[in-house]
Amino acid sequence: MLYLEFLFLLLMLYIGSRFGGIGLGVVSGIGLLVEVLIFKMPPTSPPITVMLIILAVVTCASILEAAGGLKYMLQIAEKILRSNPKKVTIIGPLVTYTMTVMLGTGHAVYTIMPIIGDVALKNGIRPERPMASASVASQMGITASPISAAVVYYLSELSGLTEGLSLLSILAVTLPATLLGTIAMSIYSIYRGKELKDDPEFQKRMQDPIWRERIENTTATTLNDKLPDSARHAVFLFLASLGVIVIFGMFPSLRTIEGMPKPVDMATLIQMMMLAFGGIILIVTKTKPSLIPEGVVFKSGMVACIAIFGIAWMSDTYFQYAMPVFKVSITEMVQAYPWSFALAMFIVSVVVNSQAATCKMMLPVGLGLGLPPALLIGIMPSSYGYFFIPNYPSDIATCTFDTTGTTKIGKFYFNHSFMVPGLIGVTTACCVGYALALFII
Repeated sequence: MLYLEFLFLLLMLYIGSRFGGIGLGVVSGIGLLVEVLIFKMPPTSPPITVMLIILAVVTCASILEAAGGLKYMLQIAEKILRSNPKKVTIIGPLVTYTMTVMLGTGHAVYTIMPIIGDVALKNGIRPERPMASASVASQMGITASPISAAVVYYLSELSGLTEGLSLLSILAVTLPATLLGTIAMSIYSIYRGKELKDDPEFQKRMQDPIWRERIENTTATTLNDKLPDSARHAVFLFLASLGVIVIFGMFPSLRTIEGMPKPVDMATLIQMMMLAFGGIILIVTKTKPSLIPEGVVFKSGMVACIAIFGIAWMSDTYFQYAMPVFKVSITEMVQAYPWSFALAMFIVSVVVNSQAATCKMMLPVGLGLGLPPALLIGIMPSSYGYFFIPNYPSDIATCTFDTTGTTKIGKFYFNHSFMVPGLIGVTTACCVGYALALFII
C-alpha cells in the first residue's frame, strides 16, 4: 500500500508541475487532503519556517528592487560584461550566479539575460553558450546564498546535531562547490555548438527580413537609465544586511540573550534581519510602498512560497508516515552508495521545481536514515535538478530572449540547451562539496 501511495504522491506532483507555480502548490493540497482523509495518514505541520524565511527575504529584496537597487546592480553587471565581451561565456554565468548568492533568489536573471545575449551576438559568439549556462548558474547560486530558504533550513535542522556547525561552515562547503561547478560548465560552453556562420537555424532566420531586422538592430541595455542616489544607497544597505547576518552567524555569543538557554537560532535571526533592513531601506530611500508588490522579485517569491506550502506539507506527511517501513531497506543502499541519496534529491527536484521544497522534503528523510550531516551538506547542490525538464520559467524565458534561436528545446524534448551544462555543474558541485564537507563539517 505504501508503494501505491508513493505513486499517488508522484502523480500529484506531476499533475501540479503541468500547471507550475501556484498550481503546483494547490494541486499538492488536493494530494494532502487525500492522504489524510482517504489514506488516513496523520498530517504533519506545514513548512512554516521555510515559508517565513522566503517571505522575509523576498520582502527585503522586493524593497531593494522598488528602490532601484536591482537596476543599479544590473548596470554594474552590464558594465562588467561589455568591458570584457569576448569572455561573456565565462563572465555571464558568474554574473547571474553572484546575483543569486546576493539576493537569495534566481529570478533576477530575467533582467540580465537579454543583455548577456546582446553582448554575445554583437561579438559573434553563439548566444547559447553564455545564456544556457547563465540560466543554470542563476539556480546553482541558491545553495550558496546565506539568505536562501534552502541554506537557512539546512542550518536550522543540522545546527543541533553537529557541534560548531554554523552558517559560515555550510557556506564554506556550498559556495566553492557551486562556484567550481559554474566555472566547469562555463568552460565546457566555450566550445559547444556551431559558430553562427555555420548554424543552419541562425542562417535561416537571417534570410527572413523580420528576423534579420530584430537580430541586427535590437540592443538590450540598462546603461542609458539614470538612477537616483537612493538606488546606490539601497544596494549598500542590502549588502550590509548580508554582512551582518554572516557576522551573527559566525559568533553565536552575539545572539545570546539573558534568560534563554541557547542563542537565537539563525532562521529566526535572518527573518528579523531581512524585515528590519527592508524597513531601513524603505525609510532611507523614501521608496513608495505601492511599488513593492509590482516587481518581478515579489511576484516570483510569493508564487514560490505558495508552491512550497503545498508541496512540502504533502510530501512530509507521506514520508513521516512511511519512514518506519522504508528505513531498513533504504539505509543499507544509501550507506553503501552515498551518491544514491544525491540521485534521490535530484529526481525529487526535477518534479517539484524548487530547491527549498526539495530540501524540506528530503533532509528529514536523510536524517531519518541516519546519514551524517557532512554527507547531507556536501550533496546539497543535488537539490537543483529542474533543468532536466525544460519547463522552469527562467529556462523558457532564456529561449525566448535568444533571438538567434541557438538556445532552444530540441525535437526530443530532453536534448535541450540546459541539459549538459546542468549535469556538469551539479555533478561537479556535489563531488567537490562532498570532498570539502569531509574536512570542514
